[in-house]
Amino acid sequence: MATVRAGNPYWVAALLSFPWVAPLLRVALASAYVIGGVDKLMHFHDAMLEQQHFGLNPGWLWAAITVVVELGGSLCVIVNRWVWLGAGGLGVLTVVAMVVANDFWNLSGAAHFGALNSFFENLGLIAALVMATQLADKRKNRSL
Repeated sequence: MATVRAGNPYWVAALLSFPWVAPLLRVALASAYVIGGVDKLMHFHDAMLEQQHFGLNPGWLWAAITVVVELGGSLCVIVNRWVWLGAGGLGVLTVVAMVVANDFWNLSGAAHFGALNSFFENLGLIAALVMATQLADKRKNRSL
């Protein structure tokens, strides 16, 4: 009885082989962006003020770009089409947010800790988006 397949224990490989796992993971990966995009769309004035608070002017333009990228990029990742474009857009948006909103290098005390933690959580999210792009590319090439 084989207990390891492709470097993973059998039970891990078995769980990952269910056909609903990959779509569920894509939804989970994009969920924060979907929620953020819908919230910004429903409260556009607040989204505009948030952009202006971080020095991104005109606020309405940056808020509109953010909504389009969050919802459009998420859709690409979730439906597994043009993942490179959707994940790339979400990744760039996340880098901008990291630099603008999580400038831990300018903070001290508890604010420094919170911004540092958020910065590296976002870095991990960007890595997950890159991995989703790699996985989508490998699956597409495997089916050719």
